[in-house]
Amino acid sequence: MSYVAENALIIQSDRSVLLEVHSPRADAARAAIAPFAELIKSPEHIHTYQISPLSIWNARAAGMLVADMIAALRDHVKYPMPEAVAQEISALGSRYGLTVIKRDDNRLLLKTADVPLAELLSRTNEVAKYLADRLSDQVFAVNAGDRGVLKQSLLGAGYPAEDLAGYVTGDALKLELRPISASGAPFVLHDYQKASAEAFYQAGRAQGGSGVIVLPCGAGKTMVGLAAIAQVQENTLILTSSLTSVRQWQRELLDKTTLPPDAIAEYSGESKQTAPITLATYQILSYRASKDGEFPHFQLFKARSWGLIIYDEVHLLPAPIFRITAELQARRRLGLTATLIREDGKEGDVFALIGPKRYDVPWRELEGQGFIAAAECTEIRISQTTARQMEYAVAEKRHQFWIAAENPRKHEVVRSLLQKEHGHRILIIGEFLDQLKQLATLTELPLVTGKTP
Repeated sequence: MSYVAENALIIQSDRSVLLEVHSPRADAARAAIAPFAELIKSPEHIHTYQISPLSIWNARAAGMLVADMIAALRDHVKYPMPEAVAQEISALGSRYGLTVIKRDDNRLLLKTADVPLAELLSRTNEVAKYLADRLSDQVFAVNAGDRGVLKQSLLGAGYPAEDLAGYVTGDALKLELRPISASGAPFVLHDYQKASAEAFYQAGRAQGGSGVIVLPCGAGKTMVGLAAIAQVQENTLILTSSLTSVRQWQRELLDKTTLPPDAIAEYSGESKQTAPITLATYQILSYRASKDGEFPHFQLFKARSWGLIIYDEVHLLPAPIFRITAELQARRRLGLTATLIREDGKEGDVFALIGPKRYDVPWRELEGQGFIAAAECTEIRISQTTARQMEYAVAEKRHQFWIAAENPRKHEVVRSLLQKEHGHRILIIGEFLDQLKQLATLTELPLVTGKTP
């Protein structure tokens, strides 16, 4: 067995990849695998990545060849890569694009790479129910309203579709990005922000127009959204995770584009207006009076002829919005996020309904270039008093976390840190309100909760 000491990767048979952070080739290895491997955890010395079907298909959608993925792994391994892993990557990667959705005049078609695959899909119940007439050995008609759910079912069957059916044209919206912002500061997109928007739009071709841009927090995802709007030049619906985000988008649109104030509207609990650029929250759209009731605000999706829908913080997209998004596949769709990982495991729905990952810049790269602030993390472990140790030992499991979290010895540590960092802006985040109230009393600092106006 050959061994290359300076290489950084150890590849395991379950397609997990271990990266030795202190290896001399660690940075090169990280850059090589980032397009097709998901970072799972990153403690001090060994970072863990996972190569999944979805991570492979995202890389394939971005144009990466299977051979390049395998070569990247082999170039950076300490020990030889298990041959089974190479075979799995090859098999999974070759599946992307075996099914293609196209438009023929006013009809949607699903084309398969060969007859056996067409037979397999026609006998797969979850796929077959969204196939209309079989037009030839390898071609099926598809109802326009089933475009999204068909893509979901094909992904579930392991044959993700490449959607080349294109988009309808929304109402025109003329705007430009300002070289000097309204506030008087120069405004220039960073190269990676330009590249993100271009990777999404792809000069208006059917290969672009849908997908997700992954940039770390603080990298200016809103600027990418502005650039995409400027490229599309059509009415745009922007969905965000909070009213605070709505107001932030509104400020940036007015400051950095030539749009007048009356071209931007807010659709929220406070105001239900629409305009060429309309901003709304996921919460207002997913509201319904009862568990089985209708979603009254879904009418916003039909209020105007939208040419672009932007999903901010797409990893927080609630399930009801997925449902309506499945019906909006003829509209251009841009997802913005710092991570593709979702708590509910619906990354596949993002891929199928919003689109594949179009551009990704690791936080370490932008940190190294000075585009985002460097982060220094320190963990301080604090022992309990003897009495609280006994309280913890006899408590029910669900209460043990609460007892540990509210360790009163943390108060002195917080006080010490505040003294050490005096003069800096400081935010203290806690899990439980009682603990935060105690800290607010101790430090005489303001407390922000859900009840804060």
